[in-house]
Amino acid sequence: MDLINFLSYGFIQRALIAGCFIAILCSTLGVFLVLRRFSLIGDGLAHVTFGSIALGLALHLSPIYVSIPVVMLCSLLILKLTERARLYGDAAIGIVSSVGIAGGTILASIGGGFNVDLFSYLFGNILAVSTTEVIISIALSAAVLVTISVFYHELFSVTFDEEFARTTGVNTERINTIFILATALTIVLATRVVGILLVSSLLILPAVTSLQIARGFKPAVIVSTVIGLIAVGAGIIISFTLNLPTGATIVMLNFIFFVVAFMYRRQRS
Repeated sequence: MDLINFLSYGFIQRALIAGCFIAILCSTLGVFLVLRRFSLIGDGLAHVTFGSIALGLALHLSPIYVSIPVVMLCSLLILKLTERARLYGDAAIGIVSSVGIAGGTILASIGGGFNVDLFSYLFGNILAVSTTEVIISIALSAAVLVTISVFYHELFSVTFDEEFARTTGVNTERINTIFILATALTIVLATRVVGILLVSSLLILPAVTSLQIARGFKPAVIVSTVIGLIAVGAGIIISFTLNLPTGATIVMLNFIFFVVAFMYRRQRS
C-alpha cells in the first residue's frame, strides 16, 4: 500500500492529527517534568485517569469529559499535599494514585458491562479516535502550549531553582499550579494515544532522549518535540501496516531513539 492510499483513510488522518498535537504537547512538557524530577507524576495521574474513566463509563458519560476535571482536581490535591502536609512529592503521588486505581477497580468490578471499553483505555487505541476527540485534542493541546509559551520564563526559572525564582519575585505557587494542571490535562489527552499503562513513557522518553544530545534548554525542547512527532507518526504507520498495538509501537520507537541517542553520546564523549 502506497502512502497516498494509506493517508486516504479517515481514521488514519484523525489518528495522525490528534497524535501529532499530543506528541508536541507531551514532548514539550516532558522536558520540564524530567528536569524537575517530577516524572513519576505521569504514572500517578494515569492511575487517577483509570478511576475517572471507570466513573465516566459507569455514569454512561464520555470518559474524557469526566477525566479532565477529576484528574485536574487530583493534581491540585497532590500539589497541596506536598506543600501543606509536609509530604515528599513521590509520597503524595503514591497516595492519590493508589486511591485512583482502587476506585477504578471497584467501579469496574461493580459495573462489569463496561470492562471491554475500560480495557481499550488501558492500552490506548488512537486509530479509533473520533472527530470530536480530534477537535478536543487540538483545542486543549493548543491551550496548554500557549500557556507554556506565555509563562515560559517563569516555568524555566522554577524548573532550575525554585528558591531563587521566589526571591526574584516569581509567584512560584501560581506557576506550580499552572504547571500541575497542564500536566494533568496532558496525561488525560495522551491516554488515548498510548493508554493508561504507557502514558508516562510518552512524557519521559522523548525528553530524556533529547537531553542526551541537545545542548541547552530550548534545543532540548525542540529535539524532544521532533522525536515525539517522528515516534507517533511512524508508530501509527508501522502498527497499521504490521497489525501491531499502536501505543506499544510508539513507545518502543521512543525507546529505540533513546538507546541510539545514549550510544551516540557515549561514543562522542
